[in-house]
Amino acid sequence: AIAATAPVIDADDEEVAQSISVIFLFNVLAAIIFPYLGTLMGFQGSEGFGIFAGTAVNDTSSVTATASTWDSMFQLGTATLDKAVTVKLTRTLAIIPITLVLAFYRMRKEKQQNQEGKKLEWKKIFPIFILYFVLASVITTIATNVFNVSANVFSPLKELSKFFIIMAMAAIGLNTDVVKLMKRGGKPIFMGLCCWVGITIVSLVLQHMMGIW
Repeated sequence: AIAATAPVIDADDEEVAQSISVIFLFNVLAAIIFPYLGTLMGFQGSEGFGIFAGTAVNDTSSVTATASTWDSMFQLGTATLDKAVTVKLTRTLAIIPITLVLAFYRMRKEKQQNQEGKKLEWKKIFPIFILYFVLASVITTIATNVFNVSANVFSPLKELSKFFIIMAMAAIGLNTDVVKLMKRGGKPIFMGLCCWVGITIVSLVLQHMMGIW
């Protein structure tokens, strides 16, 4: 989401790095804390915690880590992971309207200020990975439901995806200066904390109202 909106709002590299660092700070905490929090709060099976992880954690790789931990704790295979990633990628689709609205807002603001509007390249704005997600989902659905291909065929790809996600998290960690973030990012960290707590509470309340938890 940050990478998709950064060129639209003309954010510089330092702002993007700080935003990503704040998000991952709380995502790492979520990956560690949420499985044990779910146990204390009485989550059972894969559905409730999968939805919780998919809605309350703000990054796909961290959702994967959180849900995989839960699966490992209760030996559920990949049931929680599949549910959580589906929920998270459904949330990710919201990037499309949000990015488009921000793009139109920026263009309108520049026109009002009588500045020469910059030509926005839609290929830089549109999150292409969503198309890959939809394509992969269509291929998997057709293969399993039309051609009766066993789901086990896709297991190696799932393991490979976990490996790449771990690499991505490690790469972001190598580019994150925690000391610098703490010294210069007090307000962003506080805002990230408020968002994290707020999203977690909303997720739990809605699940309780819908009878999932």
